[in-house]
Amino acid sequence: MYKPLRDQHTAKNWKELVARSIQTADQLQVLLGQGIPYLENIIHRYPMRINEYYLGLMESTEDPIYMQCVPDPRELQQGPGMVDPLAEEKHSPVPGLTHRYPDRVLFLVSNECAVYCRFCNRKRKVGRKGIVTPNTIREGIAYIKANRQVRDVLLSGGDPFLLETEELEEIIAQLRDMPHIEIIRIGSRVPCTLPQRITPRLVRMISKYHPVYINTHFNHPREITAEASRACALLADAGIPLGCQTVLLKGVNDNRETMALLMRGLVKMRVRPYYLFQCDQAKGTSHFWTHPQKGVDIIASLIGHTSGICVPHYCIDLPGGGGKILHMPTYVEAYENNALAVRNFEGKRWRYPIYEFIANKRERSWL
Repeated sequence: MYKPLRDQHTAKNWKELVARSIQTADQLQVLLGQGIPYLENIIHRYPMRINEYYLGLMESTEDPIYMQCVPDPRELQQGPGMVDPLAEEKHSPVPGLTHRYPDRVLFLVSNECAVYCRFCNRKRKVGRKGIVTPNTIREGIAYIKANRQVRDVLLSGGDPFLLETEELEEIIAQLRDMPHIEIIRIGSRVPCTLPQRITPRLVRMISKYHPVYINTHFNHPREITAEASRACALLADAGIPLGCQTVLLKGVNDNRETMALLMRGLVKMRVRPYYLFQCDQAKGTSHFWTHPQKGVDIIASLIGHTSGICVPHYCIDLPGGGGKILHMPTYVEAYENNALAVRNFEGKRWRYPIYEFIANKRERSWL
């Protein structure tokens, strides 16, 4: 029978925690005290890594932490989904860089994560050697330098914080030396899955290159721990804006109560809920997918019932590279008799008057 590992963290630093991660079928099955069908086949196709810290949050084989990090036989099913659901390769002028939007690029600088999430939209890449190399980083830097319309660079992976601090600084410093780069963003799940990596030394380095924004990724209230709160405080105290990109996951967080607790907990840590993402349609992840209306209903259950700062944008990244769209509750019912007919968060009908001095012919041309 599985025994929870909470309070059994003995590693001294983040590197040791990563080094002692569960990565093989034998390690996991000894830990769980039971087998998982086709486990070796799953890991061969989609690598596994569960570090000691995140493992310690797991309480049973049916809880939301387990579901996010332990391989599931359904990952091998020949079901719906795409290998590259967002068509990143189609929009990659050089390996490891996606230029989908005119003024910004996604730049992969690491192929490793502290935990390999089973719902990842880059299951095809993470944990595999040769995806990110010194050469791909050089080519990416050269591309960004040559394309002056790019003003915003998102460093991603894998997880950029799995790089050594010096390696990450070398990349950031080169970007900051480019006059046309206004914003550097870092996408990282480390504040959630390996908060020990957020050290004063790392934070001091990042702070040298403002403005730098960090979008992290929490999916469940149980991930908001004392260690995670400390990591976010270190970043926030250094003036680094923090946002969260949560993924809507069936059986993990697809209900109002869980999502409300999560969003309130994030705000308490000074992490602004940014996006609630519909789970991308990557091959091997369909058991996590929800109906899009579920996300709309959850957002509607938050609006008016908690602080507005706790309400993220519900976003769908369109399969095939169509880009992001917002799918939010609709409150406007009609324009009628110089008024806006709406229903509020309680479902009550209201009229917002449009006065004559506003609603003349010239001003109404946009209606």
